Amino acid sequence: MAPDVSPVIVVGAGPVGMSAALGLRAHGLPVTLVEADPQGRERPGSRALFVHKETLQLLEGMRPGLAAHITSYGRTWQTRRTLYRGREVYAKSFPPPSFPPPFTSLRQVDTERFLLAACESAGVDFAWGARVTGAKVTDSSVAVSSEDGRGWTGTHVIAADGARSAVRRELDIPMEGTRSEGFHVVVDVSDIPGADLPLERVFHYEHPGVGGRSVMRVPFTGGFQVDLQCRDDDAQESYGTEEAVRQWLPAVVGEGYADRILWVSTYHFLRKVAATFTDEEHRVLLVGEAAHLFPPFGARGMNSGIADAAAAAAAVAAGTTEAVAEFAAARRAAALFNSAAAGAALDHLRPSRRTVRAKQWAAAALAPVLPWCGAWLEHAPYGPRHGSPASAGRKY
Repeated sequence: MAPDVSPVIVVGAGPVGMSAALGLRAHGLPVTLVEADPQGRERPGSRALFVHKETLQLLEGMRPGLAAHITSYGRTWQTRRTLYRGREVYAKSFPPPSFPPPFTSLRQVDTERFLLAACESAGVDFAWGARVTGAKVTDSSVAVSSEDGRGWTGTHVIAADGARSAVRRELDIPMEGTRSEGFHVVVDVSDIPGADLPLERVFHYEHPGVGGRSVMRVPFTGGFQVDLQCRDDDAQESYGTEEAVRQWLPAVVGEGYADRILWVSTYHFLRKVAATFTDEEHRVLLVGEAAHLFPPFGARGMNSGIADAAAAAAAVAAGTTEAVAEFAAARRAAALFNSAAAGAALDHLRPSRRTVRAKQWAAAALAPVLPWCGAWLEHAPYGPRHGSPASAGRKY
């Protein structure tokens, strides 16, 4: 079968791939977006919840009005609370935000719905049900092929095809990093109509209702997500199945929610970064989870991936190997920064040293008289709040 021809190919129609396609269209470039799943696919779970201000600004630059659509649907809670062994050590409420807000919270499937509509209106050409299995690079083009025999050739490929990226595998680019011991359980729960569960983000250190395990609750439109930190020797069937969640969830959020579970999943903390974000010919650009894997605390995954996408689109639009090389160097430096920041958060969330636990205990004891101790407990689980020096002034 003769291949179709398109100036730029994007592989992967997740939020990062669709953002890359929007960025390319904003630069006036035709785009074909190749996705393994069929059109109309259903993706379970909330996955990435937070769209941060910096990301909203990037998306607005790609498609005016898109940020307003996302924020009008998402939820921006105004209260943050932190507790230590059941006692509150930090609480702060903020005034209603201006536009764009510091973040908005919604399920990834909803973010993708807004991005898909924006891509369609921007003229992105989609190839659904096309699982990429091959990528061949020359000094002037890239050809990708799918397992059903279809093919596409373009000047560049932006690979946004996730943690098991076929494009990255074809280029033989390794991922470098670590995988933590132990696991976390993430649960989506739907709201109870008329219930007065506060619109707030709550983090519990050593929650007494779940045997001293740490737990976080985050609202999103239509419900909330609960993240339970399990111990290294915990059995997954004891905490990470829907039946197990029904047993421990009431101690965290109260009665009535055990029958409103939408999704249960488990994850390990992965911190991995691709050895390079481009190929030797500077024709392929890796973005999002094809380029890096971070744990969810700190919301660095999707937000940094969309920053990758915007930078990749600008580099392709520039049309030079130097621009692609600069993209690869800057975004890999940002990814290494984010990986280190996630590592700092992990050291706090899953402390292997007694000194860290002792600091947490001391900060909790002093928080009533030294508010900065409570503020430290509030901020530390998410890593540094400032951004990478390589990210051109943006957070990720």
